[in-house]
Amino acid sequence: MFSNIWEKIIGEWLLIASAVGWGLTTWWRGHWPVYSRADLRIVFILMIFLMIVKGLEESRFLEWIARRFLKGSGLPVKLVLLTAFLSMFITNDVAILTVVPLTLALKVPEKGTLVILEALAANAASALTPFGNPQNIYIFTHYQVQPLSFIRTILPFFLVGLFWVVLLAFREGRKSPDEISEAIPPRVNVEKRGIPYLFFFVLFVGVVLRFVPLWLGTLVCLYVVFLDRRSLRIDWMLLATFLAFFGFTDNLVNLMHFNLASPTRAFLYAAVGSQAISNVPSALFFADFTAHWRDLLWGVSVGGFGNLIGSLASLIAYRLYRAKEGGGHPFLLRFHLFGYATFFLGVVAYFTFG
Repeated sequence: MFSNIWEKIIGEWLLIASAVGWGLTTWWRGHWPVYSRADLRIVFILMIFLMIVKGLEESRFLEWIARRFLKGSGLPVKLVLLTAFLSMFITNDVAILTVVPLTLALKVPEKGTLVILEALAANAASALTPFGNPQNIYIFTHYQVQPLSFIRTILPFFLVGLFWVVLLAFREGRKSPDEISEAIPPRVNVEKRGIPYLFFFVLFVGVVLRFVPLWLGTLVCLYVVFLDRRSLRIDWMLLATFLAFFGFTDNLVNLMHFNLASPTRAFLYAAVGSQAISNVPSALFFADFTAHWRDLLWGVSVGGFGNLIGSLASLIAYRLYRAKEGGGHPFLLRFHLFGYATFFLGVVAYFTFG
């Protein structure tokens, strides 16, 4: 019982820390934090996105795509590219939850290395689109960025990071190509209930890119509540974390005289901060202290590499691997070697192209 409670606390440490910070700073200020319309818009957009992805997951549509992709030889490169492709549209976390279990079910050598490369690919590729991960959704909406400006800003990071990871995957595939081409898991049947969610995903892209009005997102909520309540099983704790963090940072803005006026400082604080508190809360926190969204975006993107804490997708990959394969210490050593090599490559890319 106590072990389950402890695991729950560890799993929701960010929510707990945000709530405690919210309470303490509210008490210190003596009045409630202010939530803007932009804050509530971000939470609503993230909620409908989580519902859409949950619907696609439950219908096994994502698994169907993944299994059709894994045919023939050259699986390491295919797995990395598949993870990258999915992460650009359904977030890096969901891409990892889709591809890593398939990787662990395959008869391939060096599964740990493949899982590491998939985590790196997810973090690199998800940075490209405004809806590739929660921090991108937040930055894109908070700063009211134009889509093309967003993509142009982070495109060099995407190209450098993905090229590096694919190169590592190609090197991995050359070690034993015959052995890697075995044992694709059995086929799956896609449920028809996934079809509406494909339409909803297109609608969601329009909402995020501000091509269609936000109120159309209520169609997703109405469909889920009345016709598909299984898709209500989303990560409500993530939404609660966003709300708590918005209030916490509003209090801090009013209590602290702190400003990241320099673009380089915005990048470095976000990148290094991600190593301590992960890149999503790093984006939420530092956004209230800087107007340099480009450098903040680079910082939290680079900060997704490095250690396991840098990105939730990396933590998910590690937990999936440990649950299936056990013996996490060699995996952790390799992960941090690959992770920090990619982190410093990202830093060099920022000072070269950012």
